[in-house]
Amino acid sequence: MIFIVVKFKTKPEWAERWLEHVDAFTTATRAEQGNLWYEWSRSVDDPTEYVLVEGFRDEQAGADHVGSEHFATAMRHLPQALAATPKIISQNIDATGWSDMAELAVP
Repeated sequence: MIFIVVKFKTKPEWAERWLEHVDAFTTATRAEQGNLWYEWSRSVDDPTEYVLVEGFRDEQAGADHVGSEHFATAMRHLPQALAATPKIISQNIDATGWSDMAELAVP
């Protein structure tokens, strides 16, 4: 699986409308056959920072995502709302999805 985390620093005037700005891209990505999840969160420390956690089945699914028309469209439209270049961690990991956290198992 490809596990990706991206931090997006938005311009202050875009912070409240960021999720609306990325809605079509989010919807299209979640519909991709190889997408496992595509989840946005907002920083509790910085209201202009959003964190995206993505999972793709394999390298081919990741390549299909980057090669999609909705990805190309997003790469043209997202920069206007950004205050800085996004920071990314992208790794191939030996997993197929989320696991339960044993240290906090709920009976």
